[in-house]
Amino acid sequence: MRRSADVLELGLVPYGDALDLQRAIAAGVAAGELPDTVLLLEHPPVITLGRRTDPGELHVPEGADVEIRETDRGGKSTYHGPGQLVCYPILDLNRHGRDLKRYVRDLERAIVRTNAAFGLDAVTYEGLTGVWMPPAGELGPRKIASIGVHASRWVTTHGYALNVELDPAPFTQWITACGLEDAQFTSMGIELGSRVTVADVRPAAAAALAEVFGLDLEEPPSPDLGEPAPPPSRHEPDPIPAR
Repeated sequence: MRRSADVLELGLVPYGDALDLQRAIAAGVAAGELPDTVLLLEHPPVITLGRRTDPGELHVPEGADVEIRETDRGGKSTYHGPGQLVCYPILDLNRHGRDLKRYVRDLERAIVRTNAAFGLDAVTYEGLTGVWMPPAGELGPRKIASIGVHASRWVTTHGYALNVELDPAPFTQWITACGLEDAQFTSMGIELGSRVTVADVRPAAAAALAEVFGLDLEEPPSPDLGEPAPPPSRHEPDPIPAR
């Protein structure tokens, strides 16, 4: 049975504001006052530290223009910035199966579907959370989307981040992203070899979530939080040595 849910497209939202909004909506969902809700947005440059982050994962250069935030999601460190689609599904898992592992697998399925809408054959790997591009030529697997979730009273917060057109260098130069040594990271634009924007990807992401979770998404009036996202940040990390 399909269920009605809200979807909010919020533009560029500071991480702390988005976290406060998630918690407020989650309280409403848990109380039965709000429907399941999906937030689609971007963040200014921010490194978030999940509950399993190790101190050695951070190697941010002095003076880097990036916020660092501890958070209550699972997983380790990751990076967010303009040009990355961040999706926060706030769902009552009492209606979607009370199984967090299944929920993470379903998020992966939605991300794979989103990439497929653009002709990208993204994959998942047993034992690794997130979504990857498979080896191609001399390139090994490249991570294109990260997942980190939290649930309280079976209502979810946090979610996934899909690299659309941001520079992936901070994932390796500023942090040991997801605690993975020597991992490669990529974006949809890199894999496609052409320009693709977060605005291009949002409809496919919403449709994929709706299909995987059996939702009929409707757009209510948005809270006054975000602003239109600027072009992706063109910071200049140190060049990545060829490997």
